[in-house]
Amino acid sequence: MNSKKKSFHDIPEKQEKKQDHQQVHQEKNRFLQRRSSLPMSESFLLGALLTVVGGYFDVYTYITRGGVFANAQTGNIVLLGINLADGDILQALSHLIPILAFVLGVFTAEFLHKRDRTFPVHWRQAVIALEIITVAIVGFMPTSDSRWDTCNMIANVIISYVCSLQVQSFRKVHGIVCATTMCTGNLRSGTDQLIQYKSTGQKQHLKDGLKYYAINLFFIVGAIIGVYAARFFGGYSILFCLIPLFFVFLLMFLTERFPQSH
Repeated sequence: MNSKKKSFHDIPEKQEKKQDHQQVHQEKNRFLQRRSSLPMSESFLLGALLTVVGGYFDVYTYITRGGVFANAQTGNIVLLGINLADGDILQALSHLIPILAFVLGVFTAEFLHKRDRTFPVHWRQAVIALEIITVAIVGFMPTSDSRWDTCNMIANVIISYVCSLQVQSFRKVHGIVCATTMCTGNLRSGTDQLIQYKSTGQKQHLKDGLKYYAINLFFIVGAIIGVYAARFFGGYSILFCLIPLFFVFLLMFLTERFPQSH
């Protein structure tokens, strides 16, 4: 009688354990499904590589191309306004050109995106291929200490164009929306996520916040590498960016399998 009672009472416990096991299994399947649905172009590996390149670009133009930060356009927009206020039209135009190059980069990225089906490769690979070509051109252009040198101005405009291509085409890294060529937005978003974690206790906010900070850390890594490369190799140093860009291109060619997540 006791054994029957024991086995009778064991039934709900066994059912509860079975349900717990099924729930864990379902959560695991959902996690794997989310992970498998992530395209390589949004992986943390590619995001990190492109961010290293972004940091490298900023240092390259600053050290070898006349002390200019070509990645973002805030400075150019401010200087455009200052020169217009002073009535210096020629100087204003010199800052307007890289802004227009940045705008052209956005148009180019979207042009390639909309014609994805006409390419033998993924449209983001086409963007990287274009980036590789333009970076190689910049690497063989003469350098000068003056930002107003013709070659330096052209090189800085090309880098602005390239950064625009990259930031428009690669806007997500492992589930977060971020930039690989500038840091301010990432810093704000990362700090906001950490504040949300402190308020809610949800670990996802902590994970996302740390991702943003990690992306900015890779930007710093790229900047540090760029400093040493620029000091030793001058204008040719940008050619080192071709290594991670080639790797990004090949990696996407092998594993970019989810065109529905464009």
